[in-house]
Amino acid sequence: MNAPDTWHFDRQLRHQLKRDMLLKVAAQCFNDKGTSGTSLKDVARQLGITDAAVYYYVKNKEELIYLCYSRALDIGGAALDRALDEGKTSLERLQHYIRYQIEAVCGEEGPVAMLSEIPSLSKGHKDELLKRSRDHTRRITALIEEGIAAGEMQADNAAMVSNAILGAVNWVPKWFRPSASNSGEEVAKVFANSLTLGLRA
Repeated sequence: MNAPDTWHFDRQLRHQLKRDMLLKVAAQCFNDKGTSGTSLKDVARQLGITDAAVYYYVKNKEELIYLCYSRALDIGGAALDRALDEGKTSLERLQHYIRYQIEAVCGEEGPVAMLSEIPSLSKGHKDELLKRSRDHTRRITALIEEGIAAGEMQADNAAMVSNAILGAVNWVPKWFRPSASNSGEEVAKVFANSLTLGLRA
């Protein structure tokens, strides 16, 4: 690869890394103060850059919220895909999903935005994100139903259980702050065990 191509690749990589950092910082701001209570100026201040620099990456706050929410759904989908590939039983796959999701949002992927204000977005963004969110929930529900059918889990309402699990898991970015006694790995382990304890047949 010649020097100009290498330079171009490095420039693209730097751009992506800066964009990822923008989305992480924005996610933390949205989690802390809500989307309505957060301005692009707030995000820029947290990053130590000018307001104009933020507009290099996004057109407006709506797009920034959309990108943060889309990223959160990407991370959740990847965690579920990995869990389905690696788990041997439905119960194990569900536990893996909970653990992988929390490890991601509490680790290098974090901060990750909570999907708390999707209805406030414009119709196009709202419809897309709601569909993706519902599809993700349906996949979790199907996994629980498979576990019930296989005699590995017990539950009267798989859809309600999946909503309860996702509610707990998706709330973690709101309160989690890493510490010596409160690592992402420990939180993931406790949640994976506690959230499935009552499901075990």
